[in-house]
Amino acid sequence: MRFIDLAATSAAVTATSGRRAKVELLAAALRDLAPDEIAAGSAYLAGELRQRQTGVGYASLRDLPPPATGPTLTVGAVDAAVAELAVVAGPGSQARRRELLGALFAAATPEEQRLLVGLFSGELRQGAQAGLLADAIARAADVPVTAVRRALLLAGDLKAVAVAALSGGPAALGEFALQVGRPLAPMLAQSAPSVDEALLATGTPATVDVKLDGIRIQVHRSGDDVAVFTRSLDEITPRLPDVVAAVRALPARELVLDGEAMALDATGRPRPFQETSSLAATRGARRKAGAALTHTAPGGSGGPGSTLTPYFFDLLHLDGVDLLDAPGRDRWAALADALPPELLVGRVAVDNAEAAAAAFAAAIDAGQEGVVVKSPDAPYDAGRRGTAWVKVKPRHTLDLVVLAVEWGSGRRRGWLSNLHLGARDPERGGFVMLGKTFKGLTDELLRWQTERFLELAVERGDYVVRVRPVQVVEIAFDGVQSSSRYPGGLALRFARVVRYRDDKTAAEADTTDAVRAIHSGRISG
Repeated sequence: MRFIDLAATSAAVTATSGRRAKVELLAAALRDLAPDEIAAGSAYLAGELRQRQTGVGYASLRDLPPPATGPTLTVGAVDAAVAELAVVAGPGSQARRRELLGALFAAATPEEQRLLVGLFSGELRQGAQAGLLADAIARAADVPVTAVRRALLLAGDLKAVAVAALSGGPAALGEFALQVGRPLAPMLAQSAPSVDEALLATGTPATVDVKLDGIRIQVHRSGDDVAVFTRSLDEITPRLPDVVAAVRALPARELVLDGEAMALDATGRPRPFQETSSLAATRGARRKAGAALTHTAPGGSGGPGSTLTPYFFDLLHLDGVDLLDAPGRDRWAALADALPPELLVGRVAVDNAEAAAAAFAAAIDAGQEGVVVKSPDAPYDAGRRGTAWVKVKPRHTLDLVVLAVEWGSGRRRGWLSNLHLGARDPERGGFVMLGKTFKGLTDELLRWQTERFLELAVERGDYVVRVRPVQVVEIAFDGVQSSSRYPGGLALRFARVVRYRDDKTAAEADTTDAVRAIHSGRISG
Protein backbone atom coordinates (compact mmCIF):
# COMPACT_ATOMS: atom_id res chain seq x y z
CA MET A 1 0.00 0.00 0.00
CA ARG A 2 1.28 3.46 -0.83
CA PHE A 3 2.04 5.52 2.25
CA ILE A 4 0.44 8.55 0.59
CA ASP A 5 -2.89 6.68 0.58
CA LEU A 6 -2.59 6.05 4.31
CA ALA A 7 -1.75 9.74 4.82
CA ALA A 8 -4.86 10.66 2.82
CA THR A 9 -6.98 8.40 5.03
CA SER A 10 -5.53 10.01 8.16
CA ALA A 11 -6.33 13.48 6.81
CA ALA A 12 -9.86 12.41 5.86
CA VAL A 13 -10.47 10.89 9.31
CA THR A 14 -9.24 14.12 10.92
CA ALA A 15 -11.68 16.14 8.83
CA THR A 16 -14.62 13.82 9.53
CA SER A 17 -16.76 14.20 12.64
CA GLY A 18 -19.14 11.24 12.33
CA ARG A 19 -18.12 7.95 13.98
CA ARG A 20 -19.62 5.79 11.22
CA ALA A 21 -17.83 7.73 8.50
CA LYS A 22 -14.52 7.46 10.36
CA VAL A 23 -14.97 3.69 10.71
CA GLU A 24 -15.68 3.31 6.98
CA LEU A 25 -12.55 5.29 6.07
CA LEU A 26 -10.37 3.26 8.40
CA ALA A 27 -11.87 -0.06 7.28
CA ALA A 28 -11.22 0.75 3.62
CA ALA A 29 -7.57 1.50 4.38
CA LEU A 30 -7.18 -1.70 6.41
CA ARG A 31 -8.53 -3.78 3.51
CA ASP A 32 -5.90 -2.31 1.19
CA LEU A 33 -2.95 -3.31 3.38
CA ALA A 34 -0.80 -6.23 2.22
CA PRO A 35 -0.59 -9.08 4.77
CA ASP A 36 2.92 -8.05 5.83
CA GLU A 37 1.80 -4.41 6.22
CA ILE A 38 -1.16 -4.98 8.56
CA ALA A 39 0.78 -4.63 11.83
CA ALA A 40 2.49 -1.37 10.84
CA GLY A 41 -0.49 0.05 8.93
CA SER A 42 -2.98 -0.55 11.75
CA ALA A 43 -0.57 1.09 14.17
CA TYR A 44 -0.26 4.14 11.90
CA LEU A 45 -4.03 4.42 11.63
CA ALA A 46 -4.16 4.38 15.44
CA GLY A 47 -1.62 7.23 15.54
CA GLU A 48 1.28 5.08 16.72
CA LEU A 49 4.50 3.59 15.47
CA ARG A 50 4.88 -0.18 15.62
CA GLN A 51 8.24 0.33 17.35
CA ARG A 52 7.80 1.59 20.93
CA GLN A 53 11.10 3.50 21.03
CA THR A 54 12.89 5.12 18.11
CA GLY A 55 15.28 7.61 19.70
CA VAL A 56 13.62 10.42 17.72
CA GLY A 57 12.53 13.36 19.86
CA TYR A 58 10.95 16.76 19.24
CA ALA A 59 14.32 18.36 18.54
CA SER A 60 14.94 15.94 15.67
CA LEU A 61 11.67 16.97 14.02
CA ARG A 62 12.37 20.71 13.96
CA ASP A 63 14.90 20.72 11.11
CA LEU A 64 13.55 18.50 8.34
CA PRO A 65 14.57 18.32 4.66
CA PRO A 66 12.26 19.67 1.95
CA PRO A 67 9.50 17.22 1.02
CA ALA A 68 9.58 15.05 -2.09
CA THR A 69 7.61 16.21 -5.12
CA GLY A 70 5.96 12.85 -5.69
CA PRO A 71 5.01 9.78 -3.62
CA THR A 72 7.35 6.77 -3.66
CA LEU A 73 7.02 5.40 -0.13
CA THR A 74 5.03 2.30 0.80
CA VAL A 75 3.76 1.35 4.25
CA GLY A 76 6.28 -1.49 4.31
CA ALA A 77 9.16 0.82 3.35
CA VAL A 78 8.28 3.29 6.11
CA ASP A 79 8.06 0.48 8.65
CA ALA A 80 11.46 -0.84 7.58
CA ALA A 81 12.98 2.64 7.85
CA VAL A 82 11.57 3.19 11.34
CA ALA A 83 12.69 -0.29 12.41
CA GLU A 84 16.24 0.58 11.30
CA LEU A 85 16.06 3.83 13.28
CA ALA A 86 14.89 1.98 16.39
CA VAL A 87 17.97 -0.24 16.61
CA VAL A 88 20.62 2.46 16.09
CA ALA A 89 22.95 2.48 19.09
CA GLY A 90 26.55 2.97 20.13
CA PRO A 91 29.22 5.44 18.96
CA GLY A 92 28.04 7.67 16.15
CA SER A 93 24.42 6.71 16.73
CA GLN A 94 23.18 10.30 16.87
CA ALA A 95 24.62 11.14 13.45
CA ARG A 96 23.40 7.86 11.98
CA ARG A 97 19.90 8.47 13.34
CA ARG A 98 19.86 11.95 11.81
CA GLU A 99 20.96 10.49 8.49
CA LEU A 100 18.25 7.82 8.47
CA LEU A 101 15.54 10.24 9.61
CA GLY A 102 16.57 12.76 6.96
CA ALA A 103 16.45 10.12 4.23
CA LEU A 104 12.96 9.03 5.28
CA PHE A 105 11.56 12.55 5.37
CA ALA A 106 13.30 13.52 2.12
CA ALA A 107 11.41 10.71 0.40
CA ALA A 108 8.08 11.86 1.84
CA THR A 109 5.63 14.30 0.23
CA PRO A 110 4.21 17.18 2.34
CA GLU A 111 1.17 15.06 3.26
CA GLU A 112 3.37 12.11 4.18
CA GLN A 113 5.70 14.33 6.21
CA ARG A 114 2.75 15.61 8.22
CA LEU A 115 1.72 12.05 9.06
CA LEU A 116 5.29 11.06 9.94
CA VAL A 117 5.72 14.04 12.27
CA GLY A 118 2.48 13.11 14.03
CA LEU A 119 3.58 9.50 14.43
CA PHE A 120 7.06 10.29 15.71
CA SER A 121 5.83 13.01 18.08
CA GLY A 122 2.84 11.03 19.33
CA GLU A 123 0.58 13.97 18.51
CA LEU A 124 -1.45 12.62 15.61
CA ARG A 125 -4.85 13.89 16.71
CA GLN A 126 -7.06 12.38 14.04
CA GLY A 127 -9.83 11.09 16.30
CA ALA A 128 -9.10 7.40 15.63
CA GLN A 129 -8.78 5.81 19.05
CA ALA A 130 -8.70 2.08 19.89
CA GLY A 131 -12.49 1.78 20.01
CA LEU A 132 -12.87 3.14 16.49
CA LEU A 133 -10.05 0.94 15.20
CA ALA A 134 -11.69 -2.12 16.74
CA ASP A 135 -14.90 -1.32 14.87
CA ALA A 136 -12.94 -0.68 11.66
CA ILE A 137 -11.02 -3.97 11.98
CA ALA A 138 -14.32 -5.82 12.39
CA ARG A 139 -15.78 -4.08 9.35
CA ALA A 140 -12.70 -4.70 7.22
CA ALA A 141 -12.42 -8.38 8.18
CA ASP A 142 -16.20 -8.99 8.22
CA VAL A 143 -16.08 -10.45 11.73
CA PRO A 144 -18.22 -9.65 14.82
CA VAL A 145 -17.03 -6.50 16.56
CA THR A 146 -17.49 -8.26 19.91
CA ALA A 147 -14.88 -10.84 18.85
CA VAL A 148 -12.42 -8.07 17.93
CA ARG A 149 -12.96 -6.21 21.18
CA ARG A 150 -12.59 -9.34 23.26
CA ALA A 151 -9.36 -10.26 21.50
CA LEU A 152 -8.08 -6.72 21.98
CA LEU A 153 -8.81 -6.84 25.69
CA LEU A 154 -6.95 -10.11 26.12
CA ALA A 155 -4.02 -9.35 23.82
CA GLY A 156 -3.52 -5.70 24.76
CA ASP A 157 -2.09 -5.25 21.27
CA LEU A 158 -4.20 -3.72 18.51
CA LYS A 159 -1.64 -4.68 15.87
CA ALA A 160 -1.75 -8.37 16.74
CA VAL A 161 -5.55 -8.32 16.74
CA ALA A 162 -5.65 -6.60 13.35
CA VAL A 163 -3.31 -9.21 11.89
CA ALA A 164 -5.40 -12.05 13.34
CA ALA A 165 -8.74 -10.64 12.17
CA LEU A 166 -7.63 -9.73 8.65
CA SER A 167 -5.54 -12.86 8.11
CA GLY A 168 -7.41 -15.57 10.04
CA GLY A 169 -10.90 -14.28 10.78
CA PRO A 170 -13.01 -15.40 13.78
CA ALA A 171 -10.98 -18.57 14.37
CA ALA A 172 -7.75 -16.61 14.79
CA LEU A 173 -9.45 -14.09 17.06
CA GLY A 174 -10.80 -16.92 19.19
CA GLU A 175 -7.27 -18.07 19.95
CA PHE A 176 -6.64 -15.03 22.16
CA ALA A 177 -7.07 -15.87 25.82
CA LEU A 178 -5.90 -14.60 29.16
CA GLN A 179 -2.40 -15.92 29.55
CA VAL A 180 -0.66 -15.61 32.88
CA GLY A 181 2.50 -13.64 32.19
CA ARG A 182 1.07 -11.68 29.27
CA PRO A 183 -0.45 -8.35 30.36
CA LEU A 184 -3.87 -7.30 29.17
CA ALA A 185 -5.28 -3.81 28.74
CA PRO A 186 -6.58 -2.64 32.14
CA MET A 187 -10.17 -1.64 32.76
CA LEU A 188 -10.43 2.14 32.89
CA ALA A 189 -12.70 4.59 34.66
CA GLN A 190 -14.68 7.53 33.39
CA SER A 191 -14.52 10.82 35.29
CA ALA A 192 -17.26 12.63 37.15
CA PRO A 193 -17.13 15.96 39.00
CA SER A 194 -18.89 14.57 42.09
CA VAL A 195 -19.84 11.31 43.76
CA ASP A 196 -23.49 12.14 43.15
CA GLU A 197 -22.92 12.14 39.39
CA ALA A 198 -20.77 9.02 39.65
CA LEU A 199 -23.62 7.17 41.34
CA LEU A 200 -25.98 8.24 38.58
CA ALA A 201 -23.72 6.34 36.17
CA THR A 202 -23.07 3.21 38.27
CA GLY A 203 -26.39 3.00 40.09
CA THR A 204 -26.83 1.88 43.68
CA PRO A 205 -25.84 -0.09 45.61
CA ALA A 206 -22.27 0.65 44.59
CA THR A 207 -18.75 0.08 45.84
CA VAL A 208 -16.40 2.99 46.54
CA ASP A 209 -12.66 2.33 46.28
CA VAL A 210 -9.97 4.71 47.45
CA LYS A 211 -8.13 6.07 44.41
CA LEU A 212 -4.52 5.86 45.49
CA ASP A 213 -1.93 8.45 44.49
CA GLY A 214 0.32 5.80 42.98
CA ILE A 215 1.01 4.00 39.71
CA ARG A 216 -1.24 1.35 38.16
CA ILE A 217 0.26 -2.13 38.27
CA GLN A 218 -0.85 -5.50 36.92
CA VAL A 219 0.93 -8.41 38.59
CA HIS A 220 1.12 -11.93 37.14
CA ARG A 221 2.28 -14.93 39.15
CA SER A 222 2.82 -18.54 38.12
CA GLY A 223 4.52 -20.50 40.85
CA ASP A 224 7.59 -18.54 41.91
CA ASP A 225 7.65 -16.55 38.67
CA VAL A 226 6.27 -13.02 39.06
CA ALA A 227 6.03 -10.17 36.56
CA VAL A 228 4.84 -6.61 37.16
CA PHE A 229 3.45 -4.47 34.33
CA THR A 230 2.42 -0.83 34.05
CA ARG A 231 -0.83 0.57 32.71
CA SER A 232 0.85 0.86 29.28
CA LEU A 233 1.88 -2.85 29.51
CA ASP A 234 5.60 -2.16 30.03
CA GLU A 235 7.33 -4.57 32.37
CA ILE A 236 8.89 -3.05 35.49
CA THR A 237 9.52 -6.20 37.56
CA PRO A 238 13.17 -5.37 38.38
CA ARG A 239 12.11 -1.98 39.74
CA LEU A 240 9.59 -3.34 42.27
CA PRO A 241 11.15 -6.13 44.37
CA ASP A 242 8.83 -5.35 47.28
CA VAL A 243 5.79 -5.95 45.07
CA VAL A 244 7.32 -9.19 43.76
CA ALA A 245 8.02 -10.42 47.29
CA ALA A 246 4.52 -9.57 48.52
CA VAL A 247 2.81 -11.45 45.68
CA ARG A 248 5.18 -14.42 45.88
CA ALA A 249 4.31 -14.81 49.57
CA LEU A 250 0.60 -15.36 48.81
CA PRO A 251 -0.78 -18.91 49.14
CA ALA A 252 -2.20 -19.04 45.59
CA ARG A 253 -0.04 -20.53 42.84
CA GLU A 254 -1.45 -18.61 39.87
CA LEU A 255 -2.70 -15.02 40.03
CA VAL A 256 -3.36 -12.01 37.88
CA LEU A 257 -3.92 -8.96 40.08
CA ASP A 258 -4.85 -5.36 39.29
CA GLY A 259 -3.81 -2.62 41.67
CA GLU A 260 -1.56 0.31 42.48
CA ALA A 261 1.85 0.79 44.05
CA MET A 262 3.03 3.88 45.86
CA ALA A 263 5.71 5.28 48.13
CA LEU A 264 4.66 5.95 51.73
CA ASP A 265 6.08 8.16 54.43
CA ALA A 266 6.72 7.08 58.02
CA THR A 267 3.09 7.71 58.96
CA GLY A 268 1.70 5.67 56.09
CA ARG A 269 0.60 8.62 54.00
CA PRO A 270 1.51 8.74 50.29
CA ARG A 271 4.72 10.45 49.30
CA PRO A 272 4.63 12.92 46.38
CA PHE A 273 3.65 11.20 43.16
CA GLN A 274 6.93 11.97 41.39
CA GLU A 275 8.79 9.90 44.01
CA THR A 276 6.60 6.90 43.24
CA SER A 277 6.98 7.51 39.52
CA SER A 278 10.77 7.76 39.79
CA LEU A 279 11.06 4.50 41.70
CA ALA A 280 8.95 2.72 39.09
CA ALA A 281 10.68 4.20 36.02
CA THR A 282 11.25 1.52 33.38
CA ARG A 283 14.97 2.26 32.94
CA GLY A 284 15.98 0.10 30.00
CA ALA A 285 14.56 -2.70 27.90
CA ARG A 286 10.83 -3.27 27.99
CA ARG A 287 9.16 -6.64 27.62
CA LYS A 288 6.63 -6.84 24.83
CA ALA A 289 3.05 -7.62 25.78
CA GLY A 290 3.19 -11.13 24.33
CA ALA A 291 6.42 -12.22 26.01
CA ALA A 292 6.49 -15.24 28.27
CA LEU A 293 6.71 -15.00 32.04
CA THR A 294 10.29 -15.24 33.26
CA HIS A 295 11.72 -16.29 36.58
CA THR A 296 12.71 -13.73 39.19
CA ALA A 297 14.81 -15.28 41.93
CA PRO A 298 13.40 -15.17 45.47
CA GLY A 299 15.05 -12.63 47.69
CA GLY A 300 16.04 -10.19 44.98
CA SER A 301 15.08 -8.72 41.65
CA GLY A 302 18.44 -8.23 40.04
CA GLY A 303 17.77 -4.50 39.86
CA PRO A 304 17.72 -1.38 42.03
CA GLY A 305 15.67 -1.58 45.20
CA SER A 306 12.34 0.13 45.67
CA THR A 307 10.16 1.14 48.57
CA LEU A 308 6.85 0.93 46.77
CA THR A 309 3.97 -0.70 48.61
CA PRO A 310 1.36 -2.59 46.56
CA TYR A 311 -2.41 -2.45 47.07
CA PHE A 312 -4.82 -4.47 44.93
CA PHE A 313 -8.44 -3.88 43.96
CA ASP A 314 -9.20 -6.64 41.44
CA LEU A 315 -8.47 -10.29 40.71
CA LEU A 316 -8.58 -11.45 37.07
CA HIS A 317 -7.27 -15.01 37.38
CA LEU A 318 -6.91 -17.42 40.30
CA ASP A 319 -5.33 -20.89 40.12
CA GLY A 320 -6.42 -21.78 36.60
CA VAL A 321 -9.77 -19.95 36.62
CA ASP A 322 -10.36 -16.76 34.62
CA LEU A 323 -12.55 -14.24 36.45
CA LEU A 324 -12.88 -11.54 33.78
CA ASP A 325 -16.52 -12.26 33.09
CA ALA A 326 -17.54 -12.66 36.72
CA PRO A 327 -19.40 -9.72 38.30
CA GLY A 328 -17.35 -7.38 40.43
CA ARG A 329 -18.79 -8.64 43.71
CA ASP A 330 -17.59 -12.18 42.95
CA ARG A 331 -14.11 -11.06 41.85
CA TRP A 332 -13.73 -8.87 44.91
CA ALA A 333 -14.87 -11.63 47.25
CA ALA A 334 -12.28 -13.96 45.72
CA LEU A 335 -9.69 -11.20 46.07
CA ALA A 336 -10.47 -10.74 49.76
CA ASP A 337 -10.10 -14.50 50.30
CA ALA A 338 -6.80 -14.69 48.43
CA LEU A 339 -5.02 -11.64 49.89
CA PRO A 340 -4.42 -10.36 53.41
CA PRO A 341 -6.20 -7.09 54.34
CA GLU A 342 -2.97 -5.05 54.28
CA LEU A 343 -2.65 -5.65 50.53
CA LEU A 344 -6.19 -4.53 49.68
CA VAL A 345 -7.29 -1.08 48.54
CA GLY A 346 -9.71 0.59 50.93
CA ARG A 347 -13.27 -0.26 49.85
CA VAL A 348 -16.75 0.38 51.20
CA ALA A 349 -20.21 -0.56 49.98
CA VAL A 350 -22.68 2.34 49.74
CA ASP A 351 -26.33 2.70 48.87
CA ASN A 352 -26.68 6.48 48.93
CA ALA A 353 -24.85 9.67 48.03
CA GLU A 354 -24.18 10.63 51.63
CA ALA A 355 -22.20 7.45 52.30
CA ALA A 356 -20.26 7.89 49.05
CA ALA A 357 -19.46 11.51 49.92
CA ALA A 358 -18.15 10.41 53.32
CA ALA A 359 -15.87 7.86 51.65
CA PHE A 360 -14.62 10.54 49.26
CA ALA A 361 -13.85 12.94 52.12
CA ALA A 362 -12.00 10.22 54.04
CA ALA A 363 -9.85 9.40 51.00
CA ILE A 364 -8.88 13.03 50.48
CA ASP A 365 -8.12 13.48 54.19
CA ALA A 366 -5.77 10.49 53.93
CA GLY A 367 -3.81 12.24 51.18
CA GLN A 368 -5.13 10.12 48.30
CA GLU A 369 -6.31 11.22 44.84
CA GLY A 370 -10.01 10.59 45.35
CA VAL A 371 -12.29 7.58 44.85
CA VAL A 372 -13.49 5.21 42.13
CA VAL A 373 -17.19 4.39 42.31
CA LYS A 374 -17.88 0.91 40.90
CA SER A 375 -20.87 -1.18 39.91
CA PRO A 376 -20.70 -4.56 41.70
CA ASP A 377 -22.62 -6.19 38.83
CA ALA A 378 -20.11 -5.35 36.07
CA PRO A 379 -17.58 -7.77 34.59
CA TYR A 380 -13.95 -6.72 34.17
CA ASP A 381 -14.21 -4.88 30.86
CA ALA A 382 -10.52 -4.85 30.02
CA GLY A 383 -9.32 -1.90 28.00
CA ARG A 384 -12.64 -0.10 28.13
CA ARG A 385 -13.64 3.16 29.80
CA GLY A 386 -17.30 2.55 30.57
CA THR A 387 -19.77 3.69 33.20
CA ALA A 388 -19.15 0.69 35.47
CA TRP A 389 -16.17 2.48 37.05
CA VAL A 390 -16.28 6.24 37.60
CA LYS A 391 -13.46 8.19 39.25
CA VAL A 392 -13.97 11.35 41.29
CA LYS A 393 -11.06 13.63 42.17
CA PRO A 394 -10.88 17.15 43.61
CA ARG A 395 -10.53 19.70 40.88
CA HIS A 396 -8.23 22.62 41.48
CA THR A 397 -8.23 25.75 39.35
CA LEU A 398 -5.93 28.75 39.34
CA ASP A 399 -5.83 31.94 37.31
CA LEU A 400 -2.27 32.10 35.98
CA VAL A 401 -0.31 34.30 33.60
CA VAL A 402 1.18 33.17 30.29
CA LEU A 403 4.94 33.85 30.26
CA ALA A 404 5.88 32.27 26.92
CA VAL A 405 4.46 29.95 24.26
CA GLU A 406 6.08 27.21 22.20
CA TRP A 407 5.45 26.65 18.52
CA GLY A 408 3.41 23.51 17.93
CA SER A 409 4.35 20.43 15.93
CA GLY A 410 2.38 17.90 13.89
CA ARG A 411 -1.09 19.19 13.12
CA ARG A 412 -0.37 22.20 15.39
CA ARG A 413 2.60 23.29 13.31
CA GLY A 414 2.32 27.00 12.57
CA TRP A 415 0.32 27.69 15.72
CA LEU A 416 1.55 28.78 19.13
CA SER A 417 0.59 25.85 21.34
CA ASN A 418 2.38 24.93 24.59
CA LEU A 419 1.81 27.59 27.28
CA HIS A 420 4.39 28.49 29.95
CA LEU A 421 2.38 29.22 33.09
CA GLY A 422 3.32 31.51 35.97
CA ALA A 423 1.89 32.46 39.36
CA ARG A 424 2.28 35.94 40.80
CA ASP A 425 5.05 36.32 43.40
CA PRO A 426 3.66 38.69 46.07
CA GLU A 427 7.00 39.09 47.85
CA ARG A 428 9.52 39.69 45.08
CA GLY A 429 7.20 40.75 42.29
CA GLY A 430 7.06 39.18 38.88
CA PHE A 431 5.92 35.65 38.18
CA VAL A 432 7.14 32.15 39.03
CA MET A 433 6.82 29.46 36.39
CA LEU A 434 4.84 26.36 37.41
CA GLY A 435 4.87 24.29 34.25
CA LYS A 436 3.53 24.04 30.73
CA THR A 437 0.39 22.77 29.02
CA PHE A 438 -1.17 22.41 25.61
CA LYS A 439 -4.14 20.41 26.93
CA GLY A 440 -7.67 21.69 26.51
CA LEU A 441 -6.91 23.85 23.47
CA THR A 442 -9.41 23.72 20.62
CA ASP A 443 -8.48 24.77 17.08
CA GLU A 444 -10.37 28.00 17.68
CA LEU A 445 -8.33 28.75 20.80
CA LEU A 446 -5.10 27.87 19.01
CA ARG A 447 -5.87 30.38 16.27
CA TRP A 448 -6.86 33.05 18.78
CA GLN A 449 -3.85 32.59 21.06
CA THR A 450 -1.40 32.56 18.14
CA GLU A 451 -2.60 36.02 17.09
CA ARG A 452 -2.79 37.22 20.69
CA PHE A 453 0.69 36.13 21.75
CA LEU A 454 2.41 37.30 18.60
CA GLU A 455 1.00 40.72 19.46
CA LEU A 456 2.44 40.39 22.98
CA ALA A 457 5.79 38.96 21.86
CA VAL A 458 8.97 40.48 23.29
CA GLU A 459 11.29 37.80 21.92
CA ARG A 460 10.50 35.56 18.95
CA GLY A 461 12.53 32.35 18.72
CA ASP A 462 12.22 29.41 16.36
CA TYR A 463 10.94 27.32 19.25
CA VAL A 464 9.69 29.66 22.00
CA VAL A 465 8.01 33.05 21.83
CA ARG A 466 8.39 35.04 25.05
CA VAL A 467 5.55 37.44 25.76
CA ARG A 468 4.63 40.32 28.01
CA PRO A 469 3.08 38.72 31.13
CA VAL A 470 -0.38 40.24 30.88
CA GLN A 471 -2.68 37.47 29.62
CA VAL A 472 -4.52 35.55 32.35
CA VAL A 473 -5.72 31.99 31.73
CA GLU A 474 -7.77 29.73 33.99
CA ILE A 475 -6.00 26.39 34.46
CA ALA A 476 -7.45 23.20 35.95
CA PHE A 477 -5.06 20.64 37.40
CA ASP A 478 -5.00 17.55 39.60
CA GLY A 479 -2.47 18.66 42.19
CA VAL A 480 0.85 20.34 42.91
CA GLN A 481 4.12 18.43 43.19
CA SER A 482 7.65 19.31 44.19
CA SER A 483 9.90 19.99 41.22
CA SER A 484 13.58 20.77 40.77
CA ARG A 485 12.88 21.83 37.19
CA TYR A 486 11.26 25.15 38.02
CA PRO A 487 12.71 27.96 40.17
CA GLY A 488 9.80 27.97 42.62
CA GLY A 489 10.30 24.27 43.38
CA LEU A 490 6.70 23.42 42.51
CA ALA A 491 4.88 22.21 39.39
CA LEU A 492 1.26 21.58 38.43
CA ARG A 493 0.11 18.02 37.71
CA PHE A 494 -1.96 17.40 34.55
CA ALA A 495 -2.60 21.07 33.86
CA ARG A 496 -5.19 21.93 31.21
CA VAL A 497 -6.75 25.12 29.88
CA VAL A 498 -10.29 25.94 31.02
CA ARG A 499 -10.66 29.40 29.47
CA TYR A 500 -8.91 32.70 28.98
CA ARG A 501 -9.77 35.37 31.56
CA ASP A 502 -9.96 38.68 29.75
CA ASP A 503 -11.91 39.96 32.74
CA LYS A 504 -8.81 39.72 34.95
CA THR A 505 -5.51 41.56 34.87
CA ALA A 506 -2.17 39.97 35.67
CA ALA A 507 -2.22 41.78 38.99
CA GLU A 508 -5.29 39.72 39.90
CA ALA A 509 -3.70 36.37 39.05
CA ASP A 510 -3.28 33.76 41.77
CA THR A 511 -0.13 33.87 43.84
CA THR A 512 2.58 31.42 44.75
CA ASP A 513 1.08 31.39 48.27
CA ALA A 514 -2.08 29.82 46.85
CA VAL A 515 -0.02 27.21 45.02
CA ARG A 516 1.94 26.34 48.16
CA ALA A 517 -1.31 26.01 50.10
CA ILE A 518 -2.60 23.42 47.66
CA HIS A 519 0.74 21.60 47.75
CA SER A 520 0.68 21.40 51.53
CA GLY A 521 -2.93 20.20 51.57
CA ARG A 522 -4.28 23.25 53.39
CA ILE A 523 -6.97 23.66 50.75
CA SER A 524 -8.62 20.98 48.57
CA GLY A 525 -9.68 23.06 45.61
